[in-house]
Amino acid sequence: MSLTREDVRAAIERAGDEHWRALVAHHEEAYPASRPTPGDVSRREAERLNEMGYGDAQRWELVETHVRRDHDRVALVHRFRDRQAGTTVETEPYTDYE
Repeated sequence: MSLTREDVRAAIERAGDEHWRALVAHHEEAYPASRPTPGDVSRREAERLNEMGYGDAQRWELVETHVRRDHDRVALVHRFRDRQAGTTVETEPYTDYE
């Protein structure tokens, strides 16, 4: 089963309230400019992660997602558990949400 927007949002929330607030602030502080909403980011991240092969639920478990803000940029880093190997991996920071 593929990852969904709700999966990514839950992973951000598992990382802690400050990560969800950082994503919301990234959207709101740009007003009146238009940045993607937290829901848009979550949906696009789910699509991107599925394309990278992380949507394979038999192999990968999305543990949590960290949101890092740097001025006008936001970076998302996902932590996955490899169910087969029993190891944890992190994705490279992804920053294409300006």
